[in-house]
Amino acid sequence: MQRKKPDVDIISDILKLSMEAYPDSTFVHSLNHQYIERGGLSKKQLEGLYNKALKVKTIPPGKMATLEAIILKKHSKHRSDLPPNKSLYEKDEKYESMIKAILTKYPEHKGVLFLKAKYDGNELFSATETGELERFYKLLK
Repeated sequence: MQRKKPDVDIISDILKLSMEAYPDSTFVHSLNHQYIERGGLSKKQLEGLYNKALKVKTIPPGKMATLEAIILKKHSKHRSDLPPNKSLYEKDEKYESMIKAILTKYPEHKGVLFLKAKYDGNELFSATETGELERFYKLLK
């Protein structure tokens, strides 16, 4: 970030005035250390500094307004909501009705019992299995 006037540092001034007002505050000291080390603070850290500096009466209102403008200028991260969970496999009611119709007439049909177990286990039918099921259903009628 390039500043117009590099000798004017509002955040540093507010940090110094806050450290004078709160000499035993570890929060303000850690913010000052991070500002010196990294050269900047995150939006959340600036908001914490702003809330802490509001209680200090020696800070000019112009500097507080500038800090607030810096906070508003920073980008805020927000996550969108997760999409609702959708099942991977949706059961086809057509196959269920075909299986039930065949099993009511022939309850021990091994091929259809296998397909029913596969249907109940939410497994996909292959093309040959759907063909067999439709063929069995046509023979039933």
